[in-house]
Amino acid sequence: MARYRGPKAKICRRFGENIYGNDKYAKILASKGYAPGMHGKKFGRNISEYGKQLLMKQKAKYVYGILEKQFRKHYEDIKNKPGVTGDLLLARLEQRLDNVTYRLGLANTRPQARQIVNHGMIYVNGKKVTIPSYAVKVGDEVSLNPNKAKNGYFKNQEQYTKAKKNVPSWMQMDAKVMTGKILTLPSKDHFDANIDASVIVEFYSK
Repeated sequence: MARYRGPKAKICRRFGENIYGNDKYAKILASKGYAPGMHGKKFGRNISEYGKQLLMKQKAKYVYGILEKQFRKHYEDIKNKPGVTGDLLLARLEQRLDNVTYRLGLANTRPQARQIVNHGMIYVNGKKVTIPSYAVKVGDEVSLNPNKAKNGYFKNQEQYTKAKKNVPSWMQMDAKVMTGKILTLPSKDHFDANIDASVIVEFYSK
């Protein structure tokens, strides 16, 4: 299955919230706060329990920009570990390098973050990593490829990064040198996406 390339406004309307964080989608939701399509205003009124679980899983996949095979692998990686499985799943998604790149302000969106990781623009502990799903660990340093730090993209991005105020507390960002560090693993208190991971776990547990 290919990654979704269609209108993101339609996805935001489907879930009734601005899952991509862009102001333009917030404006669209303000004027069209119902699901797209001829039955949009009735969407979700009588949805089954299975339908709710499927919808929550799809929402998480859209938020983090990953495909079913990847999503299932993340679940398989954590399902037998001690702790609350849903919290472990969201923590694993937060630890993805593309998400960390976005959270630190090195990219404006997760799709953009995934692209610059793919293009070799991000280093972890001084080494180039081109795998968006790479899981960062406590103590890891995330920085720019020194050979590409002066290109046009990052010169424009530098002001955005310096102005970013909502870097999660499980990491820290030194905007002067455009380098972030992982202080601790993300936990339930750090998740800001409106995702009920326990519902996703129920879906996969059947």
